[in-house]
Amino acid sequence: MTSTSPAVGRALDVLLYLAGRSQPVPVATLVRDLQMPRSSTYHLLEVLVQRSFVTHIVAENTYALGLSAFEIGSAYLRHEPLELLARPILKRLASATGETAHLGILHGAETLYLLKEQPPQRRVPIMLVTDVGVRLPAHLTANGRSMLAHLADSQVGALFPASRSFIQRTERGIGSLEDLRDTLRDERGRGWALEDGLITEGMQSVAACAFDHTGRPIAAFSVTRRASASSPVERLARVTRRSAERLTRAVSGAAP
Repeated sequence: MTSTSPAVGRALDVLLYLAGRSQPVPVATLVRDLQMPRSSTYHLLEVLVQRSFVTHIVAENTYALGLSAFEIGSAYLRHEPLELLARPILKRLASATGETAHLGILHGAETLYLLKEQPPQRRVPIMLVTDVGVRLPAHLTANGRSMLAHLADSQVGALFPASRSFIQRTERGIGSLEDLRDTLRDERGRGWALEDGLITEGMQSVAACAFDHTGRPIAAFSVTRRASASSPVERLARVTRRSAERLTRAVSGAAP
């Protein structure tokens, strides 16, 4: 073990501790809970603040995770581990519902589909435009809106300026920023999003999103079926929400 290893370990302990706290913490709390010398704690915090891994909130003299820590976490989730963690959950979702299931992420104002799973019991799959790698307007898809619903109003406004023309595929759907915000508010309140014939006539999708450790949406599961299906859409939504909750736990996330 080199002389720097203990310092590296203590720095990681600080980052992991702050990642598990919902509020900024004072130095005294770090010293007490991590059983570290006060002088060493101040030195580590100084270095971590300089590198933007920790933020010093001067007015309260407390510390929280910084931008660099968030960037590393986001980079991890943008890459293959997210798909590796989500794939078995997606397979169970398709099997449990007997319908086609997707994993999607937000890519600007679009939904980007990363994974697609057909139910094992269906011999002739339903043909859908939502395939792996396909991007669709996020305001039209249940997958996209389930994530948009948990963004700040300012972020939604930046993605969908009031002056923009809202794309429609089936000549109906959301036509303005005001309509979008009203829809997102309703869908945020019930915890899942519904799309009925806005992408393909006669098809219906429900979706729910997973969250990272900051409570931000990172991806969403959606299930698509024929709109004429007899089973209640609420049942489909419950199963989809449970899948999203499993992914949230798998990435050590927390719902807002």
